[in-house]
Amino acid sequence: MLSHHISKLLRRSYSRAISNYRGFASTNVETDPTERDPTPFFFNKEIQECLQTLTTLDYNKVFRTRKDGHKLEPPQFKFLTDEQLEEARKAAECRAKEYLQMPPVVKQRLEPSEPLCEDPALQNHDTAKYVFTDVTYGLKDKQRSIVVREPDGTLRHASWKERDRMIQIFLPKPERELQKPKMFEGEYLKDLLNRNEYEFILDRACTQFEPDDPDYQAVTQEVYEHINAENHFDVLRSTRHFGPMVFHLVWTSNIDNLLYEMIETNRIKDAALLIRLYHMVHPTTKSAVEQCEHTDDVDFIMHYVHLESLKKNKLQKLLQSYKELQREREIVAEGIKQAHGISSETDKT
Repeated sequence: MLSHHISKLLRRSYSRAISNYRGFASTNVETDPTERDPTPFFFNKEIQECLQTLTTLDYNKVFRTRKDGHKLEPPQFKFLTDEQLEEARKAAECRAKEYLQMPPVVKQRLEPSEPLCEDPALQNHDTAKYVFTDVTYGLKDKQRSIVVREPDGTLRHASWKERDRMIQIFLPKPERELQKPKMFEGEYLKDLLNRNEYEFILDRACTQFEPDDPDYQAVTQEVYEHINAENHFDVLRSTRHFGPMVFHLVWTSNIDNLLYEMIETNRIKDAALLIRLYHMVHPTTKSAVEQCEHTDDVDFIMHYVHLESLKKNKLQKLLQSYKELQREREIVAEGIKQAHGISSETDKT
């Protein structure tokens, strides 16, 4: 009875959340995903919590040995009191959350278009461009003024590629190269994808590019699409890149493969949460507007599948199989209880 009241309460709060997002979406018009700004959605507190929950926390995977060039430290064994053990667990949880901190998802940056000024007196004064860079200590990279004087006398803001190059020359960042590494191009990238080196590619992209860089977004989206096509979601699960991948699939309305994988691996709560996340980002879709009357997660998923899914038959068969399997498990569990002399009524009390 209590669980029924809790489910009703969750449904009401979920309905209020969807109506709030529907009002927000009216100011952020749902058009082509490349034209919309994902930033306010991605950094929304509720959406962040959903992405963190879907990422899951597997300590064995988070603290595994990494091929990042750092020297391996030998394991330490200590005798601890209960209080010290609890402190160590909390410290490990904090470290794990740092490892799982998600790279931001932001809108692609635009090139500056209008020139600052045109000075005909300087036309043909030289055949080379002059780049002027503000190297003042303590400024953030995006606050630095970098301008270019063209041979025809035009003074303009530096393009983003010019800015990145100048900043890396004057204020170099470790492990970032001046030129785009070959591993992000053509056959080299395909080879890494075919070898399932997803995390390596994404980590390297975070080091080389800024989050709003078109190259960064092109590389990460290609990785996400390859994972989606190959159903290799578990490779990124419990890594910092799982949340941004889920957000990309939700943002592009392409969650069916991930939904199938979650149901197939008995992650029903995650599957329901994925659909709720989809409704937060796309509050005007049919399955969000026509709310499900059932509180059960399977029925809630079936509601989405019936109204939205492009792989309706495949997902419906999987959900039906899941329901039958659950019924068989309940029958077996009931048989075990009866064999031990425990009735269902006694168990409820």
